Amino acid sequence: MMLHGFLPSLLEGATVTLSVALASLAVAALLGLAGSLAKLSHSRVARGVAGVYTTLIRGVPDLVLMLLVFYGGQLGINTLAPMLGHEDYIDIDPFVAGVLTIGFIFGAYLTEVFRGAFLAVPPGQREAGLAYGMSPRQVLLRITLPQMLRHALPALSNNWLVLIKSTAIVSVIGLSDLMTRGQQAAGTTREPFSFYLAVAVIYLAFTSVSELVFAWANKRLAIGARKGEL
Repeated sequence: MMLHGFLPSLLEGATVTLSVALASLAVAALLGLAGSLAKLSHSRVARGVAGVYTTLIRGVPDLVLMLLVFYGGQLGINTLAPMLGHEDYIDIDPFVAGVLTIGFIFGAYLTEVFRGAFLAVPPGQREAGLAYGMSPRQVLLRITLPQMLRHALPALSNNWLVLIKSTAIVSVIGLSDLMTRGQQAAGTTREPFSFYLAVAVIYLAFTSVSELVFAWANKRLAIGARKGEL
């Protein structure tokens, strides 16, 4: 029997892994966009906060941050809860902790990706939009952001590939993801090579499909762009 009947369990874990990765990417994209705009703003405070964020997060190992958020956050919440009249113990959901931590980590990387992409958009585009009568918000949404995304897509795809593999660290906080299911199956059957190989193949399938999706997106965003701009 294929994988001793553990294939459905691995596929369930793969679904959890993909859910964590997609949710984390959404969080990271929002933080990256906010961080890049802060770094490009005229506010010294905003630039300083964004600079500390990217420097700190990129300098601390992902696993350490995961443990700090999960265990430290749980300790902090349960210390403050009685002060707010909540006496019951509060458990942090591993899925939420994993998504927020990974999103927070990769938000720092996407901050630099988006900042560089914004700088790659010719400033004349924004000036033309303002001269045409658009508001700064309309210029951002209709002119700057679409062009920025085209410049950011190659680096964004690389970060996504790293992110989806980094989701394996959620196994240390008890989330039943693909890595956890593989470890459980390997321990039960005492065939670690077979199950870790199966886990590797599933991750490879995720990254291979992702590369095809990003290649398609790159072609779509390149429509109408001059060759000199690509």
